[in-house]
Amino acid sequence: MDINAGLVDQQLTGILEKNPDWFVGKDADKHRATAFVLLCMAHFLNIPIEDSRELLTDGGGDAGVDGLDLGVVEDGEFLVTIFQGKYKRKLDGKSNFPANEVSKLIGTVRVLFDPQQKAALNERLLPKIEEIRSLVVDGYIPRVRVVLCNNGERWKQDAQNSVDRLLKDMPGQVEFVHFNHDSIVKILQRTKTVDAKLQLDGKIIVEDLNYMRALLGRVSVHAVADLFEKHGDLLLQRNIRRYLGTRSSQVNAQISDTLQSGSGDFYFYNNGITVVCDKFNYNAAQQSDHKVSITNMQIINGGQTCKTIHKTLADAGDELAQDAYVMVRIYELPSDNTQDFVNKITQATNSQNPVSLRDLKSTDELQRNLATGMETLGYTYKRFREEGFNGSDTVTSLTTAEAVLAIWREKPHQAKFRRSEHFGKLYDLIFKDLNAAQALLAVLIYRMVENERKRPSQKNPPDFLPYASHYISMLVGAGLLLDHELYLDDVSHKNFADIAKALEDNKARYHAEATEMIEQAIKKLYGTEKGVSLQQLSATFRRGDLLAYCLDRAGD
Repeated sequence: MDINAGLVDQQLTGILEKNPDWFVGKDADKHRATAFVLLCMAHFLNIPIEDSRELLTDGGGDAGVDGLDLGVVEDGEFLVTIFQGKYKRKLDGKSNFPANEVSKLIGTVRVLFDPQQKAALNERLLPKIEEIRSLVVDGYIPRVRVVLCNNGERWKQDAQNSVDRLLKDMPGQVEFVHFNHDSIVKILQRTKTVDAKLQLDGKIIVEDLNYMRALLGRVSVHAVADLFEKHGDLLLQRNIRRYLGTRSSQVNAQISDTLQSGSGDFYFYNNGITVVCDKFNYNAAQQSDHKVSITNMQIINGGQTCKTIHKTLADAGDELAQDAYVMVRIYELPSDNTQDFVNKITQATNSQNPVSLRDLKSTDELQRNLATGMETLGYTYKRFREEGFNGSDTVTSLTTAEAVLAIWREKPHQAKFRRSEHFGKLYDLIFKDLNAAQALLAVLIYRMVENERKRPSQKNPPDFLPYASHYISMLVGAGLLLDHELYLDDVSHKNFADIAKALEDNKARYHAEATEMIEQAIKKLYGTEKGVSLQQLSATFRRGDLLAYCLDRAGD
C-alpha cells in the first residue's frame, strides 16, 4: 500500500464517519468517491470542507463535472475551476487517470463555455453553467482550470496529446492540473519549516536595522525554480497572496511571457521576491556570488513570480532564460516576530495584483471588536483563513462581509460579484459602525436563505432561486426589522436573542414573502407574458436591475 494513499483514505473515513448526513444511499464506494472529491476541492481551493459541498455537481447529467467553482470577475476575466475525481479502493497509488475521462472533460470544456451550445445538465450544474454563459455573453473571458483528481498517477501520453490539441485551440485559456493523494499530503504537511541554501549572483548589500538584518541581492530564475522544485508551497505558508495559477490572472501570464521573450531584462521588469526568516548566514569574506543559508525561510511577497518561474521553466526546459535574474530581499526577523508584522511587510511591499486583504484586515480594531462581541453572544468569529470544520456557532469574516453588504447595506449584487473588494474598497462600507449582534443577525439570515437554496422545501422552486440568495436575504432582513419596529441601529446584544428566535420561528414565512416580492419585481421588469431564460436571470441579479423594484416593494 502506498503510504500517502493510505493517509488520504484515513481522511476519507473521518469525513464519512463525522458527516453521515452528507451521503445518501447505501453505495459505500460511491460515498467514498464523493468524499474524495470534497477533500480535493477543499485542499485545492483552500476552503473548509463543508463549503466544498456547495461546489458538488456530480450525478446524472453532470457532463463529467463532479464539482465546479466560479471565481469573481477581475480585469474582464473570471476563473472557472472544474473538478473530476476518480478514486480506487486499491491503495497502491499506481493507477493512471483514465484517458477516456480526460477526453470526456475536453468535450465538456468545448461545449459548456459556448453560449450557443445546448447541453442536458442536472439541476445542480445547469444554473452554474448558465451563469457562466451569461458572463460570456456580456463579454467577460473565462479562464478554465480543469483539475483531474485521483489516488494514482497522471494520465498517459495519449490523453495528454488530446489535451495539447485543446490547449492549441484555446491558447492561454485552459489549464489541466493533476491533483492526487501526494498533493493532499503535501498540503497537510505544510506546517513544516524550510531551511534552504540560496545561491546569489553578484554583490550583495547587508544591513542591521532595529535589531533585525536585511540582505539585498540577485538570484537566477533557475535557482528559484530549483528551490520550488525541492520545497514547493511550503515556502508560501505566510504568503497572503497565494498562487493564482499561471493562466488564471493577467499578471501571471505577463510574468511568463516576459520570461520567455525578454529574459535578459527580467530583473528590471519584476518587483522581486521578499523573504522572511529566523536567521541567514553567508561567507562575509567573499566579494560576490554568495551562497546564503536561510533558516525557516518563507516567501511573503513574490509567490506569483516564483511559481510562474517554476512552471514556465518546467514547461520550456532548462535552456530558457539562462540570463534571467530576479531581485531578492531577505529579512532576518526577531524570534518574537508576529504574523501581524509580517502582514504589514507584505502589504507595504505589495504592488502587483489586488489581493484578498482579509488576512491583513484581520488584526485591525473593527475585526477584533467583532470577535470579542460575538464571543459574548456564544459564537466564534474566524478572522483568519484556517483549516478544519466550521460549526454552527462559528462565523467567518468572509461570510459576515457578504451577508452584511447584502442585507444591511442593501447591495446584494455587490455582495456576490465584488467579493474581491469586500476587504478592500468596500471594507469601510461593510464594517464601519457594525456591532456583533448586527453582524450575527445578517449571517443567520444569509445561512437560512442559503439552506433553502441548497435544499428547497418547495416542490417546484422558482427558476431564479439559484441566483437570488443575496436579494432574498436583503428582503428577509428588512421584513424582520419591520416586524419588530426597529431600525438597524436599534439591534444590539440586548435584543439579539429575541430577534434571532423570531427569525428561526418564522423563517418559512419570511422566505416566502421575500420570494414573492422578487417574483413580482421580475414580472414588473420583464412583463408577465415574456419568459425569462436562466442566462437572463443570472445577468439580472448580477447587474442589480431588480434592486430598485425590490426596495420599493420592501418599503410598501
